[in-house]
Amino acid sequence: MDRVSTTSFMPESFVGGRDDISGQIMVIWEVIKTPLVVPLVQMAVVVCLAMSVMLFVERVYMGIVILLVKLFGRKPERRYKWEPIKDDVELGNSAYPLVLVQIPMYNEKEVYQLSIGAACGLSWPSDRIIIQVLDDSTDPIIKDMVELECKRWGSKGINIKYEVRDNRNGYKAGALKEGLKRDYVKQCDYVAIFDADFQPEPDFLWRTIPFLLHNPQLALVQARWKFVNADECLMTRMQEMSLDYHFTVEQEVGSSTYAFFGFNGTAGVWRMAAINEAGGWKDRTTVEDMDLAVRASLKGWKFLYLGSLKVKNELPSTLKAYRYQQHRWSCGPANLFRKMVFDIIRNKKVTLWKKVHVIYSFFLVRKIIAHLVTFMFYCVVLPATVFVPEVEVPRWGAVYIPTIITLLNAVGTPRSLHLMVFWILFENVLSLHRTKATFIGLLEAGRVNEWVVTEKLGDGIKAKSATKAPKKPRLKIGERFHLLELGTGTYLFFCGCYDLAFGKNHYFVYLFAQGIAFFIMGFGYVGTFVPNS
Repeated sequence: MDRVSTTSFMPESFVGGRDDISGQIMVIWEVIKTPLVVPLVQMAVVVCLAMSVMLFVERVYMGIVILLVKLFGRKPERRYKWEPIKDDVELGNSAYPLVLVQIPMYNEKEVYQLSIGAACGLSWPSDRIIIQVLDDSTDPIIKDMVELECKRWGSKGINIKYEVRDNRNGYKAGALKEGLKRDYVKQCDYVAIFDADFQPEPDFLWRTIPFLLHNPQLALVQARWKFVNADECLMTRMQEMSLDYHFTVEQEVGSSTYAFFGFNGTAGVWRMAAINEAGGWKDRTTVEDMDLAVRASLKGWKFLYLGSLKVKNELPSTLKAYRYQQHRWSCGPANLFRKMVFDIIRNKKVTLWKKVHVIYSFFLVRKIIAHLVTFMFYCVVLPATVFVPEVEVPRWGAVYIPTIITLLNAVGTPRSLHLMVFWILFENVLSLHRTKATFIGLLEAGRVNEWVVTEKLGDGIKAKSATKAPKKPRLKIGERFHLLELGTGTYLFFCGCYDLAFGKNHYFVYLFAQGIAFFIMGFGYVGTFVPNS
């Protein structure tokens, strides 16, 4: 039998000795390409396009809902009864519901004074509010500082309780659950929750409690987050764009249509009866807030998002802190979906359409497919097609759909429209980390219950960093260099070089830009650098 000629398979620049290594590799490539590689890549493209269409339809649907909400002025005050709580001469302050304010914290040296001070500054009858600081700190010095701060406010007449545990079982969920067991909590009607870096305005309770008081079907009133350090660096600007879309669109759509959305874990007020009926706080996932919200919704309770009420807080400004946060936010929902999908299907108290909304829109599309398609399509499959010209990606899937999705995302933060290209590259890089976390959650793999508290820097460390002489950073391979990002960046750069030499679609422009973004993130040159003390 005649030997197969490699010259017919290879580009001219690859033609060389028949027996050299590159020639043999090209022969093997051409042998397996048509029967194996092409069908696999074609199938991957079809799957990714299907997921892209699902995400596209979901984003367009939410955009239409938001447009209708704005056009018809469906403000919360028009959908639910709201009127100020009136004074009662006979009842006095007992006419006001008893409110518990919980502040869970863990080694929050830089921000504990801000949150405690803001909570103690809430305007409400002093005998009808209890401030509960749940301190899980393991640093004895920080513990003493927090306790001293609580005593300082207590000496001013504030009803503040400092609570500690001898363990961290259940992390935040465990602390919140333990706090609700105290005897003085049993008479409370509502509980407001603020993480350690959140600073509510004094009128927060006056604007939220009336909704719960006059609408017995409401379980939760969620406020919007306002980021005090959004302009600190490019990474915080990117986060602001993503989170503004989440609040402006996703939370508003859920509230306006099915009266359901995921509790954000802070800056919200819960009805105690709803928490108890839903089974209380559970620590089976790293998204205890979403877990409680889904269970309460399945009991028939409704939620209200109050976009006009904003609570100041801090975005993670170091890459390490942000990566830990995104792992928790991506792994937790996927794991919760695995644990609750059949409970949702079997539920008898909610309508079929609400079940579809929770399973398909809330979990499947937004929490799973959004991560998978961003990484698998734009960072793996699309670049791979440069090696397989037989597989064509339609222009609507490669260009039009992602462009429309990106423009719809700009609705949340119009001031950052000029940063959309950077946001796309940034989100694509983060999609690697989120996709990995999503699979960990779905498969319940090793780091499924990993809980690392998001580091808050406040103004203290930043001020010190500005006055100190710059130090040479201590490089730790595991912390500064991220091998998966570097590997993906190398892959994209190689794909870009091949497309530049032999391709026809000009993907190399995107591939080089995205590869550089992966390299920047992989080498840790993103976010604020805090020198070691």
